[in-house]
Amino acid sequence: MEEIALDEWELKLQLKLKELQACQQEQQVTSCLLCSKVHSCQLRDAYVHAVYSSMNKGAGGGFEF
Repeated sequence: MEEIALDEWELKLQLKLKELQACQQEQQVTSCLLCSKVHSCQLRDAYVHAVYSSMNKGAGGGFEF
């Protein structure tokens, strides 16, 4: 079996995901959207930023849907 090496952006994303999931468990929700703190949550903002950074590998630029 071939081992896949994670780059620094993916490692940061995994860390933020674990932190986010721990918070969801603590708040007893299955989604951040169900949490009353969703609009002011720094942890969720950091996770979203980590997702974006993992997608563009830190190159910056705009993000359009």
